[in-house]
Amino acid sequence: MTALLEMKQKLKNFYGQNEGYLTPLLKFLLAFGYFWWIRMQLGMMERLTNPFVIIIMALLCSILPGNAIMWIGFLFILGHCYAVGAAVAGFVAALLLLMVILGLRFSGKYNITFPLTSLGMTCQLSPLIPIGSGLLGNPVAAVPVGCGVVFSYLIAFIKEQEGVLGGEGIEIQRALKLLMDGLVKNQDMWICLITFVGALLLVYLIRTRAFDYAWRVAIVVGAVAYLFMMLAGGLFLGLDVEMALITISTIVSALIGVVLEFFAFGGDYTRTEHLEYEDDDYFYYVKAVPKASISTSKRKIKKINGVSQKTGEIPPLPEQPPVPPAPPTQPAQPASGGGHVDFEKKLEESLKDL
Repeated sequence: MTALLEMKQKLKNFYGQNEGYLTPLLKFLLAFGYFWWIRMQLGMMERLTNPFVIIIMALLCSILPGNAIMWIGFLFILGHCYAVGAAVAGFVAALLLLMVILGLRFSGKYNITFPLTSLGMTCQLSPLIPIGSGLLGNPVAAVPVGCGVVFSYLIAFIKEQEGVLGGEGIEIQRALKLLMDGLVKNQDMWICLITFVGALLLVYLIRTRAFDYAWRVAIVVGAVAYLFMMLAGGLFLGLDVEMALITISTIVSALIGVVLEFFAFGGDYTRTEHLEYEDDDYFYYVKAVPKASISTSKRKIKKINGVSQKTGEIPPLPEQPPVPPAPPTQPAQPASGGGHVDFEKKLEESLKDL
């Protein structure tokens, strides 16, 4: 556990020191993946399928706010739909406008989950979207998640019916009716939509409770609820449900949710404290859960003299130039004009004369 905490602290320090570079890089990767997904799903307009156009728009999204990925993605979708037919583009534009007016303009920073929903469903990690959104967000995140589910199924339907919708003899009323029926009567979409929103709200509800290990309990309950609602909805409506694939996807998503809990929360419930405060009007009962952390010391080792890496021998010390001998000292000469008189010697000579 200590090694994991040290790794977490080092990663946080590394991200804090290089946030100005890592954040644009992550936004570029997300935008490029989302735009490439649109290219693979639709790909009707050749100009928008050019990889250089996708790279340039992804680079633009890297310096813009995160919501720009969703808005520029809307332009790509409308462009490809217009290549199929004007009626298809008009229907998609009206649906986008309705979603923006009713919900997406209120969800703010959580709109980043709109492209993540489409990518997660394509990568067979659908349960990770409601679990992750419930852990890191709030109930408002259910709006872009739900819209992402609807648009993913709509794009799949347009791709499937491209030959019919893009036919020369098709009338506008028939095209609009076909699109409306394909969206409203799609039972798979409604099951997935209800499951995503229900699991997200359930994870958020449990995660915000005050009991111990609430985050981990929320992950397990959300994964079980997602699996149960998907299987029960499929059996109730008589749809073909791939139980093995959904089960494996749910387990993998729950494990990734545990990793998110470790890096985003990581509370140490063994050191939980219950505190009480009061003022003139209220009593306060506070439960404080400290974060599991460890202090890492920065050590700098300066190598002065060491063994050579090539030969394995101690390198010889550089030769010092010989020091020249000091010149001989000369006895001090008495100063001219008188010096020191030895009165004791004079006194002895005078006594001998007597």
